[in-house]
Amino acid sequence: SLSLSVSLSQEDGKVVDGSLLGDANGVEPGTGRQKESGKWQRPRFTRKALMRCCLVKWIIASTGPKEQDSSDSDLELSTVRHQPEGLEQLQAQTKFTKKELQSLYRGFKNECPSGLVDEETFKTIYSQFFPQGDATTYAHFLFNAFDLDRNGSIRFEDFVIGLSVLLRGSVTEKLNWAFNLYDINKDGYITKEEMLLIMKSIYDMMGRYTYPSVRDEAPSEHVEKFFQKMDRNRDGVVTIEEFIETCQKDENIMNSMQLFENVI
Repeated sequence: SLSLSVSLSQEDGKVVDGSLLGDANGVEPGTGRQKESGKWQRPRFTRKALMRCCLVKWIIASTGPKEQDSSDSDLELSTVRHQPEGLEQLQAQTKFTKKELQSLYRGFKNECPSGLVDEETFKTIYSQFFPQGDATTYAHFLFNAFDLDRNGSIRFEDFVIGLSVLLRGSVTEKLNWAFNLYDINKDGYITKEEMLLIMKSIYDMMGRYTYPSVRDEAPSEHVEKFFQKMDRNRDGVVTIEEFIETCQKDENIMNSMQLFENVI
């Protein structure tokens, strides 16, 4: 199975809002979740695990030095606080608390005053966290996975709903999200070429942080092995049903899917 390790420095503790890092209900969301065979149990999402999320680190860090001088953002945050309908709707759609949503919104508005995030912003974020590699292609694919309506920009609502799935979603929800990432042209199927493009983009982004060192043909070998398992009816494409069923039944593939927890 693919083994990748990311060495990322933690953000300054002074700008980390601890409320963002725990489970919405104060408990580990992974407890007690496992597949029927009992062989694989969903990993627990601890403070450390959540802080590996590049998008969360980007947002939390932005609320530090800018917060005092950002009267516009504070004003807009206050406006949101006086519109409980919007917050309640997002709380219902995500697994974030009201306080977490407000903190995420402040950071989002500090970085994206227009209220929209574009693809260049994603590229900037990932180039900062992975300076030894080329994150351009992976950032492009990741942005498209968030940009569900394909209009070239992501609203705060879409952004935070995606984060909720990635950080606190069920196994099935995460696999659905991963399928959407791999399905580059959004036609409802994953081809071997699409899977290889995603895998190569991850290797390119990791740069020298990839451990153990991999050969150039490693991504192709990895994709070939997994695609054969996923394409159960041998028709050359993988459906969402094939993808989810294979991932849940194969421990090696499921472990590989967890790679995304380190590169989101």
